[in-house]
Amino acid sequence: MAELARKKLGTMDDIYSLPEGERAELIDGQLYMMAPPNRKHQTIARELFSSIDSYIRSKDGSCEPFFAPFAVFLNEDDKNYVEPDICVICDSNKLTDSGCYGAPDWIIEIVSPGSRRMDYFTKLFKYRTAGVREYWIVDLEKNRILIYNFESEDTGDYTFADSVKAGIYDDLYVDFSNIAKLLDM
Repeated sequence: MAELARKKLGTMDDIYSLPEGERAELIDGQLYMMAPPNRKHQTIARELFSSIDSYIRSKDGSCEPFFAPFAVFLNEDDKNYVEPDICVICDSNKLTDSGCYGAPDWIIEIVSPGSRRMDYFTKLFKYRTAGVREYWIVDLEKNRILIYNFESEDTGDYTFADSVKAGIYDDLYVDFSNIAKLLDM
């Protein structure tokens, strides 16, 4: 019987050896190449980041928001590296000049045509097991915002007409109808 060929697992060395301008994520040793985001994706990311950053600053909060490309090393190994569209880190001990070591408190992924399976399945499982407290999947094509609050084991399903409450804060709401207007929805 023929032996099945083993697939070589990737490491951080593979991420750092990518040609200039190419981006990839590494999940459990599997390398996933990333396409550049389109204008609508970037508009959504900009508006979400701006809302979150303004809120944190207005409260003199200690959490820090970051937007892609920003390195997140989910586990203490060299086989898990992601660049969430937006992440919020509340434990400053996780932050270094290289990025975040450990799970961010809140991650937002904006679905692109090539990232649908990753965002809905692979990253959902990975983020939950890594210790992320809250995960949002923003899907413009489906007019859907899925919220996973892993701490309370609660989920929410919203549209771009809704105002959505962030679970890690008591009074932060993101009004997606304002974003929809910018996108001519």
